[in-house]
Amino acid sequence: MITRTSPSLHTITHETCESHDVTPLALHSSPRGDWRAQLRDVIRSPEALLDRLGLDHEWLPGASDGHALFSIRVPEAYASRIRPEDPNDPLLRQVLPLDSETDVLDGYVTDPLEEAEHTPLPGLIHKYTNRVLLMASGGCAINCRYCFRRHFPYEDHQPSRAQWQDILDYLRADERIHEVILSGGDPLVSPDRRLAWLVESLGEIPHLKRLRIHTRLPVVIPDRVNAELLDWLKATRLQKVLVIHSNHANELDTEVAAAMTRLKAAGVTLLNQSVILRGVNDSVETQTALAERLFECGVLPYYLHAFDPVQGAAHFAVSDEDACALMEALLEHLPGFLMPRLVREIPGRRSKTPLSGAHSPGHLADHTQTVGHDDHPDPTRATLIARS
Repeated sequence: MITRTSPSLHTITHETCESHDVTPLALHSSPRGDWRAQLRDVIRSPEALLDRLGLDHEWLPGASDGHALFSIRVPEAYASRIRPEDPNDPLLRQVLPLDSETDVLDGYVTDPLEEAEHTPLPGLIHKYTNRVLLMASGGCAINCRYCFRRHFPYEDHQPSRAQWQDILDYLRADERIHEVILSGGDPLVSPDRRLAWLVESLGEIPHLKRLRIHTRLPVVIPDRVNAELLDWLKATRLQKVLVIHSNHANELDTEVAAAMTRLKAAGVTLLNQSVILRGVNDSVETQTALAERLFECGVLPYYLHAFDPVQGAAHFAVSDEDACALMEALLEHLPGFLMPRLVREIPGRRSKTPLSGAHSPGHLADHTQTVGHDDHPDPTRATLIARS
């Protein structure tokens, strides 16, 4: 069942900076190397995004509807990698709102991973026994249209300094916890001074072994990997793992590759997680190119996430059957060490669930939704192709 929802019913901003429209001219004026200026001077309106890319304003009504639910946010460094005048560009598809985002479909929910059930303290998610996730920031450098946290109540998970102390006490009290994951939002939106304090405090907890950072910022604004960030990463005794989020090889330009080189020189293990997205990377060719380009940049593929059924993003859905078939085909094109693990996160389980062998989609029928191309045709994709 599909119904259309008024944008005013569940509007969120997902912003960290004061909202204002930025013209393409102003975007180019942000100084290179100044990541905070680039984070501030982003595209924030459908008109600005269409004008920046030379796209017809026929897209404006639908983009405005989607924008009202989940606001546009695109840094210039990322926009510069999108092909102008191409409505089918895979990077554009990740950031351009569509009117289909206002459709409310059965099975698509605002909290697909049921994270609200695992938040013992504001800013802390503890789903797995030996690792926890800390919401180090409620903001992102870029608002991806498929984000499974696009409805997350970040305003309720921005700990004060006193609440961070409560989180640290929670970690000290549970010696089963060996790994802390910094997430968000995007943790690297936070100032280096704050992150340095937090990581130093984590390093003082004896039973913690690893620090993992999940971030898209080095991909969308490579200048974020600056001397200050590298300094606090080098200073910690914790083993360091940084998991970037890239869905397509076109996102990984020479500046991203240089940022990865700086991180590796600081002793950071680099992995990538992506999401299988209809019309973006749901082919053998795109997945092969992504894995090869990641390795050229010194990054190993880690997870390929099955699509989470989040409300407002159904047009990205790829069925688990199609995803598994893609992975089988991918084996012919990639060595084993470049094969990502296709997984789904099922609420209530203590780990990610691999989608292969005994964990095939047929065995997951009671736990997950497998929306396929025939079940919910994607009229927006057909329209994109027809208009190109």
